[in-house]
Amino acid sequence: MEKMTMRNVWIGVDVGTTGVRAIAYRADGMKLAFDEAFYPLSTPHPDWAEEDPLEIIQATEKVIRKTGEQLVSKGITPQGIALSTIMHTFMPLDTAHQPIAPMMTWADSRSGEIVQELRQDTTFSKALYRRTGCPVHACYPFPKILWLKRRQRSLFDKMAYVGSIKDYLFFMLTGEWVIDHSTASTSGMYCEETMDWDEEAVAYLGLSRDRLPRPVSTTHSEPMNAAASKRLGMPEGIPVVIGATDGVLVNVGIGAVHQGQLSATIGTSGAIRMLTQKPMVDEKMRTWCYNLVDGMWVSGGAINNGGMILRWMRDEVLGYTEEDMKRLGVDAYDLMTMQAEHVPAGAGGLLLLPCFTGERAPYWNSDLRGLFFGLSLNTKRSHMIRATLEGICFSLKAVYEALLDFGKVQDIRVSGSFTKSPLWMQILADVLGHEITLPDNSEGAAYGAAVLGFISVGALSSIADTAALVHPKQVYRPQAKTQETYRALYDIFEHVYWNLQKEFAQIASFQDRIS
Repeated sequence: MEKMTMRNVWIGVDVGTTGVRAIAYRADGMKLAFDEAFYPLSTPHPDWAEEDPLEIIQATEKVIRKTGEQLVSKGITPQGIALSTIMHTFMPLDTAHQPIAPMMTWADSRSGEIVQELRQDTTFSKALYRRTGCPVHACYPFPKILWLKRRQRSLFDKMAYVGSIKDYLFFMLTGEWVIDHSTASTSGMYCEETMDWDEEAVAYLGLSRDRLPRPVSTTHSEPMNAAASKRLGMPEGIPVVIGATDGVLVNVGIGAVHQGQLSATIGTSGAIRMLTQKPMVDEKMRTWCYNLVDGMWVSGGAINNGGMILRWMRDEVLGYTEEDMKRLGVDAYDLMTMQAEHVPAGAGGLLLLPCFTGERAPYWNSDLRGLFFGLSLNTKRSHMIRATLEGICFSLKAVYEALLDFGKVQDIRVSGSFTKSPLWMQILADVLGHEITLPDNSEGAAYGAAVLGFISVGALSSIADTAALVHPKQVYRPQAKTQETYRALYDIFEHVYWNLQKEFAQIASFQDRIS
């Protein structure tokens, strides 16, 4: 490994669903500067979840600029910038590679009806899954593009290029239109065997190859162009590494890089993942498989409904306004945690099925909706808060059980905003029945992106180097009595899902009609 100096500083940029952060790192994981910004998620219809890509670009450039200014004030010039972005985004681009419609996010399930149609053809859906590693689901760009073709044909015909937030951001910074293998592998139209666009999927959509960006390595870099350098206050020509997606980079960022190590994340959404040396898919089609770097893949499953459901609880049920919290001098989430701590495990028999935006793994059902089960006259707001924390963990457990088929779990490392809550982490340990480790670097994707930058210049040899750079900060061990409670409730949780399939479809259809 190259000797680390203050020259070896990279800015890792993590573009999330509702916010972006830029963090400057040394190769040993030390943070030197940080900035973040936020942008709104629009839901104009029940199944829609879209964003303005220009707002994301502006926020991203702002945090890069601010982080760079902090480094300059310390006499440090960054060696480069590396990118991490959310998965499964799609937006049509014009001939100048600029968006002509809002960006559909992973949470957008407007193509749900089309997905149900595709899944009726089990031969097609299974073959597509085996080739791409992506179950047929509304989160993926594949059905999103098909929806555009069928429902907004004029816009589909105007689409010169198929875009995602990753290739659009990289284009804005470098002027080059390419996509990393990792992001491409999360589209539902990328063949894992050939590591290129899947010919059958592309043909099914009626696309030509020239409308798709060229897939490149996750360590691929291009120099920042003059216009971007001026906007960001960066040296002209500074390398920009295209990076990977936030989901797979979390493993790298928290040092979960060996066989048997899992990463568990709860942010806006949530996920559990494990690294594999080859593409691995599940015969029951419960999990996905995406590329990380050459010769390394990530198998796992993501849930739609993570921290966003706790935010819904805060805003819509509890009505904790920003003004109220300022007046009280407390953080809304801290207050919610305090309330939940006064309720025993199991929330008095109250269950939350937290599928407010349908669900991805392991059910892959866009018709799912949220459900409180077990309400009584004794139910208080504190029970609802606790049931929300527990219900999100139950969703992760369903994914975790699918991953157990891939091998023995040695270690589970955690990241995401939920790590700010010791109560929530203890709940997860109890629900999974396995100890979980909070590493000293829980930024995950931002550091993972920076690692790819360091690899690109030889400051690190491989992602495996992070295992020695990330250390345990705290370990949460499952409690036997609480485990027993959660095992009983999880059985009910699963039965509620499987026994209400018809009703979920009916209510989703009803909501579509009245929207």
